Amino acid sequence: MKFAFVFLASLAAAADSFTSKSAPLPNRLNPLHHAPKNAPKHDVGGDSAMSHLTPEQQERVKAYMEHQESVPKPGFPVDVRSLVQYNHGFAVMSTFSKAHEGYPGGSVVGFAPDEEGRPLFIFSGMSSHTQDILANPKCSLTVASKEFKGAADGRVNLMGTCRRIRGEEEIAKAKEIYRAKHPGAFWIDFGDFNWFTMDVEHIRFVGGFARAGSITAEEYKEAKPDPIMAFGGHIAQHMNDDHMSSTIAMVEHYVPGLAGDNYVQEAYITSVDMLGMYVKVTRDPENEDRLPGQPQQFKLRLPFPRPVTERKDVKNVIVEMTQASTKSTPQETK
Repeated sequence: MKFAFVFLASLAAAADSFTSKSAPLPNRLNPLHHAPKNAPKHDVGGDSAMSHLTPEQQERVKAYMEHQESVPKPGFPVDVRSLVQYNHGFAVMSTFSKAHEGYPGGSVVGFAPDEEGRPLFIFSGMSSHTQDILANPKCSLTVASKEFKGAADGRVNLMGTCRRIRGEEEIAKAKEIYRAKHPGAFWIDFGDFNWFTMDVEHIRFVGGFARAGSITAEEYKEAKPDPIMAFGGHIAQHMNDDHMSSTIAMVEHYVPGLAGDNYVQEAYITSVDMLGMYVKVTRDPENEDRLPGQPQQFKLRLPFPRPVTERKDVKNVIVEMTQASTKSTPQETK
């Protein structure tokens, strides 16, 4: 698996979309500008960044970084496979234009993934993208998460080769899968519509700020969708609308370095899976002391104390975490 990953707290990753009201440390002095070993990264000055911090700041920064690097995560293959599986069933297909040679073509198309994650399509023979893939079957499909609202949300680019499905048994299976995703798709029985599938060969993934990379076709094929991600968006919306104070309390309690000083001012859950949640945090813009160099908004991982597999398990775990968090007293500023 190849990763072009920059740590969640990286200034560089957030700079394109978030600006702090107070000046952050330059990257070469920013200890939170971090990437895993052997990952493509900027020159950030190594250990010299930490040397500019007080001992108390170093302790907080190290605790935060170590926690975020070690918490359980589904992993890129599962994230990608789940995003494609639970998308609303529409994505942008890019093709080599037959009508305008040398230009790319783009179309919003309906799709449904089969058991191996291969997109299934039902295309009219009159559609420009149908003509394009008949002339050149190489194409890509850009799939955004069902809750996609902006750059902090996930998206996947599947690249591969489209082929027409001809066997009666394979067509029957494709219809069954497609109807489950698009129950109102009356056009699938039209005589001038044909079935296609994409053999996925390359995958690029952006899971939000500072979380991007690629996985192999084999990793994608072998991955299974996370069961909680099927309805995780509803849980996130409920928590964000009605219980943000509980999310803030959990972030302060379970993530080192964030408690105290009213540092965490907002905490929006962006996704929920069987191992935990991703949370977009807005910090106090005037507090540059707690985690020096941290952008005003950043995404972090909030793990569950144990894996969950059903909706009621998620509720129970969040209730437990909320109760534990509200009983604790925020740490004093060090």
